[in-house]
This record gives sequence, C-alpha cells and structure tokens, in this order.
Amino acid sequence: MSKLQKKMLRHLQEEVYCRLGVSPVHGIGVFAVRAIPKGVNPMRTWHDVKEVPIPLKELKGLSKGVRKELDMFCYYDKEEMLIPSVGMNTMNMAVYLNHSKKPSVKYLKNGQLVTLKAIRSGEELMLDYDISFGEKHIFE
Repeated sequence: MSKLQKKMLRHLQEEVYCRLGVSPVHGIGVFAVRAIPKGVNPMRTWHDVKEVPIPLKELKGLSKGVRKELDMFCYYDKEEMLIPSVGMNTMNMAVYLNHSKKPSVKYLKNGQLVTLKAIRSGEELMLDYDISFGEKHIFE
C-alpha cells in the first residue's frame, strides 16, 4: 500500500465524522456518522482554507445567481465579504451547521471547529451563531 493510500485510510478511520442530511431544525444540517468525542475537530480537512476579503463594491458585477450563493455561504459585513481561498466549487460542510443556543460545536480563534461535548451517531451538530460570529442573529 502506498503512503497516500495509508494516509487516506487513516483519515477515513480517524477523521471522518460527518455527513449532510435533512435537518428537523432548518433545511440541511450536519450529522454525525459515528460517535464524535469531546474536544476534536469533526470536520478536519487536508486543505489549508483561508478566507480572502473582497470589497463588496468589487462584487457588484457578478451574476445574481453567483451573488446569491456568496450571500448565503460567505460571511460579510458592510464593507467586505470573506470568500474561501479554495473558491466556491469546493464545499465546506461547516456552512450547513444550524444555529442553537445549546451548541455542540464552536469555532476557536484559529478558525477551527471543536466539539463541546461527545456527540452520538446520528445527532445533528449545532453551532451558536451569536457566539461564533459576535453578533445577534434573529430567525423568522
């Protein structure tokens, strides 16, 4: 077995914890495919994903469809939007984490997720948007 094959097998055995599914809370959510221990990053990736700040005025010429995707999946404020360095054709499962005031995961200052408690197989992972993004979210 090659080094890459061994590395992939270890990844599958030790680092793959989540899948997307239909959420009873809202739309699509992130669910545990197996038990997840407390204190681990359940969505660890091999990609070093950074966010690229783009001034909002530079995004005005984009198609409505592309802009809708950016608005839905990228963080932005009044001046700029943060676009993943891997672009928009690669999925970041974390954007599907639903909000809860009783979260099971949180973002660390370095941008990595960490589980706040042990999560059972089949359980939906939840994130407190207010704590993670430093602003109050209101859902209608």
